[in-house]
Amino acid sequence: MKFNFFLKTLIIGILILFIASCDRDVNELGGSIVGDSHYGLNVAYSSVVAYNQNLGAVQSNNLSVNQFGVYTNPVFGTTKASFVSQVQLATPNPTFYDQAHVVVDSVFLYVPYFATLVTTDATSGDSTYTLDSIHGANKINLSVYESNYFLRDLDASTGFQQQQKYYSNQQSDFDSNHGSILLNDDNGNVYDHTITSDNSQNSEFVFSEKQIKFYQKNADGTPGFTTVSERKAPGMMLNLNKNFFVNKIINAPSEMLSTNNAFKNYFRGLYFKVDNAADSPTQGTLAMMNFSAGVVTIVYHDNTSATNATRIRRELNINLSGNSVNLLNNTFSNPVTSPDLVNGDSDLYLKGGDGSMAVIDIFGKQDVRGYDINGVLVNQPNGVPDELDDLRNPPDGKKWLINEANLTFHIDRDAMGTTAPEPNRIYLYDLTNKRPLADYNSDFTTSTSSKYNKFTFGGIITKSTDGRGTTYKVKITNHIRTLIKYGGAGVTADSTNVRLGLVVTENINNAYSAYLANPFTSGLGSNSLQTKLFPVMSVVNPLGTILYGSNPSVPVDKRLRLEIYYTKPD
Repeated sequence: MKFNFFLKTLIIGILILFIASCDRDVNELGGSIVGDSHYGLNVAYSSVVAYNQNLGAVQSNNLSVNQFGVYTNPVFGTTKASFVSQVQLATPNPTFYDQAHVVVDSVFLYVPYFATLVTTDATSGDSTYTLDSIHGANKINLSVYESNYFLRDLDASTGFQQQQKYYSNQQSDFDSNHGSILLNDDNGNVYDHTITSDNSQNSEFVFSEKQIKFYQKNADGTPGFTTVSERKAPGMMLNLNKNFFVNKIINAPSEMLSTNNAFKNYFRGLYFKVDNAADSPTQGTLAMMNFSAGVVTIVYHDNTSATNATRIRRELNINLSGNSVNLLNNTFSNPVTSPDLVNGDSDLYLKGGDGSMAVIDIFGKQDVRGYDINGVLVNQPNGVPDELDDLRNPPDGKKWLINEANLTFHIDRDAMGTTAPEPNRIYLYDLTNKRPLADYNSDFTTSTSSKYNKFTFGGIITKSTDGRGTTYKVKITNHIRTLIKYGGAGVTADSTNVRLGLVVTENINNAYSAYLANPFTSGLGSNSLQTKLFPVMSVVNPLGTILYGSNPSVPVDKRLRLEIYYTKPD
């Protein structure tokens, strides 16, 4: 009995401590008390100054995902995205037993698309797919050449101490340094063998969702189209020029194939150049592609061994791995050529690639008074916005308990129209220090789709019933708490009122940065800030959005303001 009584008392005590702990967490850590209703909380709105910044060329080498194709966005103009990649032998130092008599049957290139399996027919084995990350549905002009431009690992200008950077505007370097042979010169159709004369592999290329099939040959060695020997998910499938690969690979000096270091200098890569198709002069298709998963396969017949002249089928694979560059030719120019650094712009233009971003200062620009180390009002500027100073030093000495703080960005639906594709997510970050905010780092929420991870931090588009976007909300509760609680004398680095950057993003899980070809300076006078780095996942994203800014001309219900939900201690 005594043991049972002790056990019950212990359990009750633990529950009380747990409840008290949860209550403390809600008040101190600001968890959502009643969803987004903010029932019983006070709300305050603080000033924000947000303005546009053009980016120019961005570092675009060795990206995890690449833009590829031609697309005219009805709001942001036309993007032509080409690609260059080094190539490497899957197995270096291949052996040809009868090199002079090797017969190349075919050479094909395959790069898988981002695709989702829908169904597989139990009888035929055929599968259907839907393609992801495809914008547009028109033809493009695709030309594949040998690249003669060597992509270095290290930068010679730094004494080979730093990684080499290549930028989105360097297409002219590759246009003047490629082979004269069009490698994708086959005018057959890879999906329908009965079509022997079309341009679907080159000047009328389309991103097809069809499954790719390989067939067994007939007994006499002629092509057969009855029995499927292999299936591949949808992807870029091109038959390449056999004579080129006979001369370049089969007949290559053996030392050029002995190691991939030697091979990368001998065969410097492939250049995938895009342009508008003749019958699609104003619109094409742009896809997100992972070229590093691509492979060139040479199918050939050679002797079985050095002592056996029996001919057998062999394959030699060349991977699209190593250094790469995404080349972006974009007609977009930010409509705001003279951003309002004092009041902010009326519209904020966010565009991925070499587009534009928004620069944000929270708590406004006014700084005519400050507080000394003892919290005594001093009527002179102190480098801290007055609104933030007042929150740090309330007249009654009782600092607010910050339950939630948000920046809600309203989409200018009139400017965006009804057809422009909208980015799924935007990313707010510390522009001053080029790093994520505290709220990003402390958010470990996950989703079935990784693109929706860190959903508490937010930045995910909210849509209306018509399917078009209305807002993006980003929670910066921890950031604001730290600014208020630890501000003043002896502040920590995290309590500095840093400048914020806002961009579109392709992947919220990647917070790494790329370099800008031409750094920009934001702010005025002593508050100016030079920026050399830019979120790499915005370089990857081809889309854009237009948001209402902070200018007083914007209606209050759409204007960008900092929302702070708080409680006051007794």
